[in-house]
Amino acid sequence: MRFRLLKKNLLVLLAVSSIVLLVLLSTRVLFYSATDNIGPDHVVQTNPGMHPSDKVQFNFESLTELTQSVYNANYKQSVCNADKFPGEPELVLVVQVHNRPEYLSLLIKSLEKAAEVHNFLVIFSHDYFSEQINAIVQGITFCKVLQIYFPFSTQLYPSDFPGQNPQDCPRDISKDKALKIGCLNAEHPDSYGHYREAFITQTKHHWWWKLHFVWERVQAMQGYNGFVIFLEEDNYVLPDFFHFYKSMVEFRKNSCPDCDMLALGNHNSLTDFTKLSNKVLTSGWLSTKHNIGMAISKEVYYKLMGCNNEFCTYDDYNWDWTLQHLSGTCIPKPLKVLVAQGSRVLHTGDCGLHQKENCRPEWASQRVEENLQMAKHGLSPQSLVLDGADSVEHKAHMKNGGWGDVRDHSLCNNYANRL
Repeated sequence: MRFRLLKKNLLVLLAVSSIVLLVLLSTRVLFYSATDNIGPDHVVQTNPGMHPSDKVQFNFESLTELTQSVYNANYKQSVCNADKFPGEPELVLVVQVHNRPEYLSLLIKSLEKAAEVHNFLVIFSHDYFSEQINAIVQGITFCKVLQIYFPFSTQLYPSDFPGQNPQDCPRDISKDKALKIGCLNAEHPDSYGHYREAFITQTKHHWWWKLHFVWERVQAMQGYNGFVIFLEEDNYVLPDFFHFYKSMVEFRKNSCPDCDMLALGNHNSLTDFTKLSNKVLTSGWLSTKHNIGMAISKEVYYKLMGCNNEFCTYDDYNWDWTLQHLSGTCIPKPLKVLVAQGSRVLHTGDCGLHQKENCRPEWASQRVEENLQMAKHGLSPQSLVLDGADSVEHKAHMKNGGWGDVRDHSLCNNYANRL
């Protein structure tokens, strides 16, 4: 009996490994090196004189051609406006983009108004591919821009893992019934007895892949030693964003050298912005408070990589709740964050992963204008003041599930295989 169980478990493991290997080999995106000879027309190093004709042309006619376009773009890494803004960036922003073009346009408008934006490199990381979104991003002329593309998007795998295979178990079926009908992932529901939903898992996959790719694969990042600030498509930055970032870096250097991360945003309103504009506080990193305008150094990135398996197997489909779990467990010393009391990053989205209807981006634009009016007299403070120091400790929480499938664990772990 024991031998049969071991044999069964071994067969399941081999099957999962085969699926993940097939997915990885089908795109090949993660398995190139800077010295691979793909062909005479491919260029690895960023070209300071990039012209529009050098951009990778996306072909949307078939999934095979679209996948090849994604592969080519991630390999070539064409930096737009590099000839217009030569030299190393003073700040790198990474924006995770799905499919909300109106909110993305609003973010880009805010970046254009940000002081000293010409010193930025803005990396847009896409998990949905469309001509409209590419056109919006490629219309940027005010700073250097790089687009990278999540190669395991459900758009590229509509009927196979990591998308939703028709033979996958329905979300709410019982495990006993799943085993009887023999659906693909019957052995692996989440902690609450539910089976995976591809669209739910994609955000965490994308976030972890993006973290690897930006720090390890982006040629334009070589030699960059500053923080990388992570944004999302439905964020909006205030005009003094860069000024405040530099002030936070200086404050950390002089007054909080043990602060691991920066949070330039929070989820509070700007009602008291003028009073709070120059105030910061320190705290342990919390998902509900510090996941907006989050700045990560390479040192913290390496700490996270030390927890690759823990991140990839923790049963929570949210990257931020998973990160909070790691802080103080796999990462022994809880992550300490320096937080802006007056947020420099606003959240404009009124719809997202769980709400698809009644999206009103025009209302978001109106709210932004109202917020800017409240904030305009408190921008660009001369210096920062520490306004509080909350406890820095591990904050346990009830995990949300949605991440029990071993195929997700295996694919997630494989992002770091060549690093």
